[in-house]
Amino acid sequence: MVASNRGPVSYALGADGSLTAKRGGGGLVSGLSALEPGTGTWVCAALGAGDRAAAGRRPGGRLDPADTGGQVVRMLDIPPDTFDAAYNGIANSVLWFVHHLLYQTPFEPVFDAGFEGQWEHYEAYNAAFADALAAEAAPGAAVLVQDYHLSLVPGLLRERRPDLRVGHFSHTPWAPPELFRVLPDAVARRVLLGILGADRAAFLTERWARAFADCCADLLGAEVNGWEVTHEGRTTRLGVHGLGSDAAFLRDRAFRPDVDERLAALREQVGDVRTIVRVDRTELSKNIVRGLLAFRRLLTDRPRWRGQVTHIAFAYPSRQDLAVYREYTAEVSRVAEEINAAFGTEGWTPVVLHVKDDFARSLAAYRMADVALVNPIRDGMNLVAKEVPVVSERGCALVLSREAGAAAELGEDALLVNPYDIAGTAQALHLALSMDVDERDRRTKRLSAAATALPPKTWFLEQLTALGASPAGAA
Repeated sequence: MVASNRGPVSYALGADGSLTAKRGGGGLVSGLSALEPGTGTWVCAALGAGDRAAAGRRPGGRLDPADTGGQVVRMLDIPPDTFDAAYNGIANSVLWFVHHLLYQTPFEPVFDAGFEGQWEHYEAYNAAFADALAAEAAPGAAVLVQDYHLSLVPGLLRERRPDLRVGHFSHTPWAPPELFRVLPDAVARRVLLGILGADRAAFLTERWARAFADCCADLLGAEVNGWEVTHEGRTTRLGVHGLGSDAAFLRDRAFRPDVDERLAALREQVGDVRTIVRVDRTELSKNIVRGLLAFRRLLTDRPRWRGQVTHIAFAYPSRQDLAVYREYTAEVSRVAEEINAAFGTEGWTPVVLHVKDDFARSLAAYRMADVALVNPIRDGMNLVAKEVPVVSERGCALVLSREAGAAAELGEDALLVNPYDIAGTAQALHLALSMDVDERDRRTKRLSAAATALPPKTWFLEQLTALGASPAGAA
């Protein structure tokens, strides 16, 4: 069984009450495809009106298999107030901020009565998942619980169904103890104990796994012995699975006609110049504004690049129901316009900014990238860093934040930067643009090999095997 906030399909509700299903993407969807349809069950939450309508049309919230590729999916219609408080109030505005070091600590966080009310909803949201999993799971079943939204589920499920083999996977970084302690002590302990309810807790890199273990030792007094954490007589094993990109899918998808069309349009738009490409959501941790400032510093300090390089920045709006994200998205556009006003000429636009999500256009940008800029403040992994080298047509130099999980695997062949250092990032962009073609080609090949070492299907099956489950249904 798999449990995650977002499921493998979402629904749009038409004015006439009709539902249109859209299959999702990402590593988890790709990973679950390693199992034959019907082998397992995916439990997820209804995210909007369309999802809620779909969840209500079949008993128990089970979706039409025709919409899910044959997978059994149960969508939970959690009360909207509870979902909003758990998802926006706690998961995305507290836990995400703690793990990604996003707080402006002179002003935030403030853990007051409002927070306490939201935390109660987060507990109820996690309990709804635990109840559904306990009801669905066969005796001794393996359950893979995903991410910070569901950090309490393993412990709650252990109370309900001690026969189950439970794994938890964190797709985010994990904060070190001195920063994790920003949380109220009771909440911090609750999160750690929730995950320690799993038989196995897994992470994207060894760095994040060690940080989790350090938090358990520091806040709970747990005993850490190698890759095991023992607390109150119970041991949870730790694991690392560095999710990679799906080379076969990317290479097939990136050379389809719709991508060719967008590639031609982009080339016509930017002309015969070098390209620095970034593709991100306007997520605060992605550090898009500092990336733009580094590009401006490059043009300021190295005038030779004016008119010779264009920064193609795809910044797709994210979490626009939160004011701080709306403000950040607006700042991205403001800085891009400022650079174009300061440096642009009649025949050259320094920054080409796109804000409408378009996967085919993103792949087109990957193909034409001379340099890929990936400079998050912190990132659990960052799959863009692993995708660009796979499909880049001419080879690309990768400028990569040392705070991205991907740096652990790609660091030797990337140009690593401090994500806060504007001058240092500008210098790395200059070195990337100046890199010898043969050197860039050699690095791209090594980056591509490292990036695809653990594709989603293998990543998923490795976790099942490590949990002691037999992946007999592997396709």
